[in-house]
Amino acid sequence: MSRAFVNEDSGDRPSGRRFTLPPRSDPAFDAAAARAILEAAREGDTGAAEQATGYYWGEPRLRAHVERILATARAEKDERLEQLAERWLR
Repeated sequence: MSRAFVNEDSGDRPSGRRFTLPPRSDPAFDAAAARAILEAAREGDTGAAEQATGYYWGEPRLRAHVERILATARAEKDERLEQLAERWLR
């Protein structure tokens, strides 16, 4: 196959980032997953959080958690987290 069709820097490699998440059976898992995805997005590594949590950006099950994170970000004047949460909620 031609090298023109091979993407060796495709981002499929693990980032090495670790996420501290409760067990999936824990009721707090979804809230922790929402936080992990938004924090990873802040660092440009959403894919790693999606892989770690099993949820993708925009997952409907996380909506209420992201809304709470947005409210906290506004109260704490964390403009970047506010921006990311708003983008997620679109």
